[in-house]
Amino acid sequence: MSHPSRSNRDHRDRDRLDRDRGEASSQDNSRSSRPPYYPSDSHSRPRSIRESFRSSSKCTNICSRRGVMLICTVLTNALVLICVVSAQMVMSGMSSMGGFSTFDINTNFNLQGTELEQVRNLDMQFSQMRAPGVYGGVAFSLTFGVVSLLFVVAGNKPPHLMSQKLLKGSFGFQVVGAVLYVIAVGLYLHFVIQVNSTDVCKQRERLYSRNGYTWMNCSVGGGDAAVALFALITAILYTVGAVFTFQTIRRVSRFLQDRKRREEEKQRGRPHSPLRAGTTHV
Repeated sequence: MSHPSRSNRDHRDRDRLDRDRGEASSQDNSRSSRPPYYPSDSHSRPRSIRESFRSSSKCTNICSRRGVMLICTVLTNALVLICVVSAQMVMSGMSSMGGFSTFDINTNFNLQGTELEQVRNLDMQFSQMRAPGVYGGVAFSLTFGVVSLLFVVAGNKPPHLMSQKLLKGSFGFQVVGAVLYVIAVGLYLHFVIQVNSTDVCKQRERLYSRNGYTWMNCSVGGGDAAVALFALITAILYTVGAVFTFQTIRRVSRFLQDRKRREEEKQRGRPHSPLRAGTTHV
């Protein structure tokens, strides 16, 4: 009598174990089919990591070689602008500084009477003669500085994600900027030398030197030389930046051609299999 009861008990235990295993496997399958559970603050962490990655990638793309060249051209354009204005203020003459608060023309200027009136008239005429060069230099450097800054801001993406028109436009702008800056330096110095060779400048020089102001002469001043120097540096930076941008355009075009060829080969190998979402990212 004991043997049948033991066998029945063993069968019941086996059935119970089989049921437990089946329930455990079904629970595992249901858990694997469901999305994983995230705590309430888990969404904020990946988002913050993603935002920090995006900001760091933007800085990395802006601080590439071509981006650094454009940033340097923005700074040198600002220096050209400052030097143009400073040269005009220095060469405009001491009588034009009478409006400044720390300068009193009656106490600090040795000229009096008719000589003072002559110097004032000559300073006004000389400033008017130099005005086209000043206005042209300010407009030229300001335009190129602003456009360079726009290209810097637009270059916050990886090169293969940027528009090809934008890269080609940046390349063309830098080539044109390098050529125009060299031409502008020649025209500016030619204009300054022409103005300094006029009778108005020579009369100013004689009146100033007669009273001990020998530095107010008709030679090219330090401010004008600084304008030419920083303008040539800007032209060199535009040239180097154009070379880097051309190399980037070639690498991007090669990358896009290789990716297109790989996609075509993949479609020919598996014509009926749809592309996965992960294969579309570079």
